[in-house]
Amino acid sequence: MTTEQWIRVADYTDVHEEDTLGVGVGDLPICLYKLNGEIYATDNQCTHGDADLSEGLIQDGCEIECPLHEGRFDIRSGKAVSAPCTENLRSYPARVEDGGIYIRVALV
Repeated sequence: MTTEQWIRVADYTDVHEEDTLGVGVGDLPICLYKLNGEIYATDNQCTHGDADLSEGLIQDGCEIECPLHEGRFDIRSGKAVSAPCTENLRSYPARVEDGGIYIRVALV
């Protein structure tokens, strides 16, 4: 049985504006982003190559550029937006509560 839960993954102050933070929820690597004060969360693993997106650069205000082959994803949706990336990232609902960042993930 799979259930979805909100899991605290970091403090809001741990993620700097227009920057990333890699965190883990069990065996699940997650990348957090802060854009205009809003928190977003996607898988941390690029869908094209073996690279952590938390090591990439935020480009054009809302895209993360993979550090390996420079493909890009829309941070807000996980959508692959430039080659060589063609497979979207999984994105996760995120919220800030009492200074903490929470993401909703499915737990088995």
